Amino acid sequence: MRRRLLAAAAALVLIAVGTVVLVSYVRGAEARAFAGARTVEVLVADALIPAGTAGTALGDLVRIEALPAKAALPGRVTDLATLADRVTTVDLQAGEQLLDSRFARPDSLPAPGAVPVPDGLQEVSIVLEPQRAVGGRLAAGDRVGLFVSMTEPGTTHSVLHEVLVTQVQGAPAPPAPPEEGTAAPVSGPAPSGSLMITFAVTAAQAEAVVFAAEHASIWLSLEPADPDVSRTQVLTPDTIYGKAYS
Repeated sequence: MRRRLLAAAAALVLIAVGTVVLVSYVRGAEARAFAGARTVEVLVADALIPAGTAGTALGDLVRIEALPAKAALPGRVTDLATLADRVTTVDLQAGEQLLDSRFARPDSLPAPGAVPVPDGLQEVSIVLEPQRAVGGRLAAGDRVGLFVSMTEPGTTHSVLHEVLVTQVQGAPAPPAPPEEGTAAPVSGPAPSGSLMITFAVTAAQAEAVVFAAEHASIWLSLEPADPDVSRTQVLTPDTIYGKAYS
């Protein structure tokens, strides 16, 4: 029995010694890796930093680490004071270097429920009755087709395809998720008022939208996420406003 206890004690001592040796080796390896290499101090997230966190609140959420210059990312933040008027635009993971591109001024961010406007495009809004806007089921990020119906000469044309919806105002709130064990509702309540729908379009496409809103009736169709349709203008240039809009 005594011999077994001595063996167990010896094993514990060996484990402890081995752990110390391993930690010392790892630290030595790290020191050797840094030896002769130029190091810089970088700011990294100490824990998860949620999107929308103000730059003025980062003092207790970040730490300084010394890294080889080659490991320091371009565009890194070197002074928290430069972030005083900005917020994080994405979640920052623990250990992630703070990059200037992940911060923005609050007034430059899209409004809640909106999506960013792609570079080179502009926004234009129209007001439609729910039945003309897919029953009011549109949401920011959807892609729609635009149809123009004219009383004179009594024709309807498909004008635009894959138009990005950047914001929908006046749409009914989605139905609450069903309680466990109950059936999901077939659909939400029908909207009772008009919707203001904002699109991201080119200048030429904006002309088509504005002209249709002023002189005709507009209907929208919800297009699939990856539509197998041409992005070209299907309306002949001499049919409406004398131009092509794609």
